[in-house]
Amino acid sequence: MKRAIIVLAAIPAAAAITLAVAGPALAGPAATAALKSCTASVSNSHPADYTTTDVKVRTAAAVEVFTVAHYKTVNRAYFAVAGSGGRATVGYYVSGATPGYRVVVDVTVVSGHQANSCSTSFTPKS
Repeated sequence: MKRAIIVLAAIPAAAAITLAVAGPALAGPAATAALKSCTASVSNSHPADYTTTDVKVRTAAAVEVFTVAHYKTVNRAYFAVAGSGGRATVGYYVSGATPGYRVVVDVTVVSGHQANSCSTSFTPKS
């Protein structure tokens, strides 16, 4: 088996300061602007069975929008992309949902490595 000898050399203080200052600049382009938060609402907060209620999301333009509706027995997830005005609409068809059970819809908006979240809800009619 070959043995390697590792020699530790001291880095002069001036070089260490230069590396510390230059480090982030070498990491890549400047950080992008913060992702705009999201707001969510529903077109009908008390939909009847066998109807559609739309989840309306407002955020930044061209952002990926993920929604998850938490029904009593199942979760339904959908994906959309916000348009140039920063709006996305995701339709949830209410079929056989438990009447009177509040369905929370979690919304996550993603752009690059940034994400924000918001939520809304609806309660199917009894």
